[in-house]
This record gives sequence, structure tokens and C-alpha cells, in this order.
Amino acid sequence: MCAQAVLAAVTWLASSLVAASPYEQCEASTSKFLKVETTNGLIEGHIVDDTPCVIEYLGIPYAKPPVGDLRFASPQRYEDHHSYEAKDFGYDCPHSTFPYIDYPDFFEDANRIIDYFAASGGTPQSEDCLTLNIWAKATFRSNLARKPVLVFFYGGKFTFGNTNTPFYYGVNFANAEDLVVVTVNYRMNIFGFPGADGLDTNLGMRDQRLATEWVRDNIAAFGGDTSKITISGQSAGGATVDYWTYAYRDDPIISAAITHSGNVFSFPLPDPSTQQDNWETVVDYVGCGNATDTFKCMRNASWEDIKAGAATVKSGQSSSPLRTVPSFYPKADNLLVFTDYLERTDQGDFAKVPILYGNNNNEAGFYAITVYSNGAVPTQEQDNVFNLESFTCAVAKQVESRRRHGTPAWAFRYMGDWNNTRLYPTSGAYHGTDMHMLFGNSAAVSGLPTSEPQRGLTKLMQHSWFAFLDNPRTGLSERGWPEYDPNEKTLVRLGNDNKPEYELLYPSSYDSFCSNTTLGSLGTSTTTSSVKVRLEAEAHKN
Repeated sequence: MCAQAVLAAVTWLASSLVAASPYEQCEASTSKFLKVETTNGLIEGHIVDDTPCVIEYLGIPYAKPPVGDLRFASPQRYEDHHSYEAKDFGYDCPHSTFPYIDYPDFFEDANRIIDYFAASGGTPQSEDCLTLNIWAKATFRSNLARKPVLVFFYGGKFTFGNTNTPFYYGVNFANAEDLVVVTVNYRMNIFGFPGADGLDTNLGMRDQRLATEWVRDNIAAFGGDTSKITISGQSAGGATVDYWTYAYRDDPIISAAITHSGNVFSFPLPDPSTQQDNWETVVDYVGCGNATDTFKCMRNASWEDIKAGAATVKSGQSSSPLRTVPSFYPKADNLLVFTDYLERTDQGDFAKVPILYGNNNNEAGFYAITVYSNGAVPTQEQDNVFNLESFTCAVAKQVESRRRHGTPAWAFRYMGDWNNTRLYPTSGAYHGTDMHMLFGNSAAVSGLPTSEPQRGLTKLMQHSWFAFLDNPRTGLSERGWPEYDPNEKTLVRLGNDNKPEYELLYPSSYDSFCSNTTLGSLGTSTTTSSVKVRLEAEAHKN
């Protein structure tokens, strides 16, 4: 990095640390926000221990409980109107927990980190799980309802995930920057993506939409600005954010979007016939195979039995041993999920909202663990190809497409490899590890202290994300992050060599092989050479 760029990074970091420093006293009265009126009725929050200016509101229902006739149905607006003390997280939506893995050279804290990341921390589950959580600091902008809002969707291959985990506690981010943080529970696995003919499709994505509508209708009472709502997600959550920009092109609600390690080109969709077969396997498992009304029988069965039946269905395979296809997954319905993303992307058929795409340097470092339990040990070459297909090239494809259609877009690559986030000696910047930085909770997750450079990079990233949330069109550019251009140094590399700074690189530093790489969503046994030729032609055309 040139001397000028280094000086700019250091200067920006210094100003970021000052801007993000906690206030010695609350800027605004917290009492005004302890009880807020919403479409649900009066909601009572509480001040977070040891963070006296941040108020949190936990377990707020945004939809009717999806039970009984509402199981396997689109979410319905919450209609009860009464006082609610939002002091506890809601239930996790039903999912199978991640198994304990004895991976070679695992560090002592590795399974603890994975448990918190993969929703295996022992938190209670129930179908009555459609809730969201809010964190906001009492500041001058709270009184004016002018704080930008981050609505976050967890990942987990659409199979597992939750908000009741220190990975996604929003208190530290809300304390460091003047924003409102919202995390959302949504249905997963067979409950969120049953894939059966005759049922509403992609219920988990419909949950996300209804939750965001609730935020739009109510967030001003918490100090949030309804004109500055950004949705963000990691992995499967990032993919749903990207799906959103196509599904709600004409009514996006949002002002911007952020995808971490996942977009529409990252992961393949399952074959619809396989999805129907998987559903019928569970139907037989719970004893509904001979029922006159299968759906009625399934809605009367216990959710625990349905979850157990879903766990017996094996994931499908793709062209990479690291990229398995979950049994219950978004279904192409041409409403929320489409089969022709290449064409739609080339035509600019997406919401023209500013968007920040990014991935980590070694995404495969986590996926290698997930497939190890099934006896698969990928080679280094397979790791490298997987990183390209599902992340590096998927990001490159999307930011370049946005640029060509006049939509502000940025790309980042996260490099941090910290003592208290590392899983094994060579895990590197694996899938999900950037979440430690954004939410600032790595010490709580791992039980190990942070280093000074790590804290510095956390503040730099949090302040950068805030700049984007607060002014999606120019906030990052005004702070030294230029919009993506494949011919200029516009790829933002974060935390290289664990330094609390950013660098600007030519995108070709990492994506030079993308012209010969089949994108992860297309990497099935039926991928044809014509797709590769098309992608190569597009790359050379620019």
C-alpha cells in the first residue's frame, strides 16, 4: 500500500476511534425510551448491564405464532395489543443442533465458538419463535428518530441459526455507533422451507419480509429512521438479502443492503423433485403417509417429531465436496426465488439500492469442519476452488453487475486471524469470523481476551458499516472506500496481517481466475460449458 494510502488509513482509523468512543454520559434521557408504543402495544425495554446508555428490547413478536393451521403457512401479522416486557430472548425456531466435532488440531475453545455460531448453545426451541430483538443507545438522534437501522439475518445453510447467541448480541455495536441494531428469528429447515407442492414457498424469507415491515412501521419509536433501513445477513442470511433485491425490486422498503459471505451465485438450488421427495420422507416418518389430508396430518403432528424426521434426510451433493445442498432449502417459485439469476443480473433486473458485498479470505476453513464429520477431507485445491466459486467470484460477479447498471456497490475481503477466533492452526479468516468484528463480541464468544489490534479493527469496521448505513450512496466513498471498479484499486482488504487498517487493491489480486470459474450456484453436475464460456466472455468484455 502506498504511503498516501497508509496515511489515509491511519488518519481515518484515528478519527474512527474518537467518533466511536462511548459517551461518558448519555446524550439523551434513557427514560424516554424504556417504554415505547408500537403496533403490538406498549413495549418495555431495559438498560443493559454495564452499558448504561444502551436499551435492549428482546423477544418482540412480529408475527402470529406459526402453529396449528399456520404451520407451513405464510406468516401473519401480529395482532395482539397489550403491554409487553421485552426482557428475554424468544425461543429459537426448531432446528437440529450442530454436532460436537473432534477435528484434527482443534484448539480448546473451537467447539465453544462453533456452538455459538451454529446455534448449538442449548437455548430453548419452539415453533412460537417469530420474534426480533432491538438495541439502541440514547443519543440526540434518538430524540429525532434519525438513527440508521441495521436489520440482521443469521446464516446456517437455512438449516440452523438463532439470535440468542453472543455472536449476534447487538449491544456493543449499538454502544460504539449511533445506530439501531435489529436481529430477526425466522423459520428454517422443513418449517421454513418445506418445499412441498401445494404449500406456500420460502416461508423463512416471508418471515424476514414481515419482520422488516414491522421495523418500518415501528422503529421510529426506538429512535430509528424509517428512510435508513439496511438489511444484512451472513452466509444463507446474505443469500436471502441478495434474493430480496430481485424479489422486491419495486418495493424494497430498504435503503441499502449488505451481504457477508453469500449471495444468489454462492450456493446451488436443489432440484424441485428432490425437495418433494424430502418432504414425503418426513411425511412417512411422522406417520402421515396414508392420511387422507396430508397437510392436516402434518399440522397436527408434534414439531419435535417433524424435526427428527427432517434430520434423517441427507443433504444433496454438488460439484464441490464442501458445498453440500441442504435437504430443506429455498425453492425456485419465480416470486421470491428465481432460476434465471444470470439473465436478471445481466439485465439489471434488481432493486437499485446501494449494496456492500464481501467475503472472508478462507471461507473453506469452516466448511472443511462441517464435512469432516461425514468422512470428507477436502484437498487444498478443492478448498481454493470452493473459495473462488462460492465467494470470491460470486462477489466479483455481483459488484461488477451493479456497477454496470449504475448502482453504487462496494466489495471487501476480510483477512483477520486472531488468537481468540482461530479454530485450528490454519483455519485463517474462515466462514463467519468477520461477525466477531462487526458485533464486537469475540471475547464473549470464545472466552478469551481480545488484543489491541483486534479492538482497533473492530472499531474501524463498525465505523465503516455505520458510515454506509447512515449514508449508503456516499458514506463509504467520503471515508476513502471508492465504489467498485475492476480497473481501479477498489477492493477493500481488511485486517491483512492482523493490522487494524484497510488497504485498497485491484480486484484482480483475487478474482483473476473468475473468467474460468463456474459460479457456486451453477456448480452442479448439469453445468454446461456454455455457462463457463458466457462468464468468460463477460469478464473479457469489461
